[in-house]
Amino acid sequence: MDLKKIAESIRTNPYIIEKKEINPIVKYIDKNSFKSGKIFSDIGEDAAAINDNDKFILITTDRIRTEFIEKFPFGAGFSSILVSVDDIYACGGIPLAASIIISVKDPSTCNELLKGICEGSNKFQVPVIRGHTNVYSKCFELSSTMIGEIKKEDYISAGNAEINDKIILAVDFDGKVGKASKLYYDTTTFKSSEIVLNKRRAMNIIAKEHLVNASKDVSNGGIFGTLLQMIKYSGVGADVNINEIEIPPTLIKNNYDLVTYIKMYLTTSYILTASNNNCKKVIEMFKEHDMDAQVIGNVIKEKNVLKINNGIESINVIKF
Repeated sequence: MDLKKIAESIRTNPYIIEKKEINPIVKYIDKNSFKSGKIFSDIGEDAAAINDNDKFILITTDRIRTEFIEKFPFGAGFSSILVSVDDIYACGGIPLAASIIISVKDPSTCNELLKGICEGSNKFQVPVIRGHTNVYSKCFELSSTMIGEIKKEDYISAGNAEINDKIILAVDFDGKVGKASKLYYDTTTFKSSEIVLNKRRAMNIIAKEHLVNASKDVSNGGIFGTLLQMIKYSGVGADVNINEIEIPPTLIKNNYDLVTYIKMYLTTSYILTASNNNCKKVIEMFKEHDMDAQVIGNVIKEKNVLKINNGIESINVIKF
């Protein structure tokens, strides 16, 4: 695979560009909002952590894109639960409850959204306990907030990747191309609650055994968009061997190449960093929970720098 082609795909990924553009907003809020000693970690984490005796209360918020709501309201409702669930599990935590905000222009869309939300609530066993609705809106809006919990000593930060850590990519290979987009890798809608939760519980065990230093679930920025956020929050860099990134067999049968795969929103997937001594245990843990995992690169000291290589040559891709 041409390194330059991969690098250009990463640089021009609109979701990565979008993440860079919101940085000034994040910085302003971080600088000017009220601070409290109760907060252990906040901006930059998949789920922020609030001190609560021997535990952290975890909290995360996500918004679903308007075009997704308009074209696939059921899927949008389901995803409003899914995205927040995986933010909690990425920290090693257990989701407890969700709150939903809905604005709609017509009853049929509202009904499909509600069906999707309740399907996600039951699939991931997370009750929806609060929310706000506007049934006379001029536009469609859907966002979710979810809380979870974890023992303090088990919390996995997105910003704790350490120099010389190995970078591990864990993916549920049992998936299919989603109906909403060719860049949506669906691993949940057609499976039982027991199966999807068992895969995510790998993160709970990894957290309890303190096997990794950092973790993020792969979001709509794809593999490299997620990794770029992690190294930025950690103040480090990354060097990835593109030959170590395996494409699920289902996608290969559908003629997906690496350029396309690295842009996908991979549901039930995580990027983690761990010491070399712990990598084997992490990979085995995911295998026990029916997920594929492999080392794809290294954490390097060059701050916010992403490099890619093919085992022979290496190039700098981007500074985030």
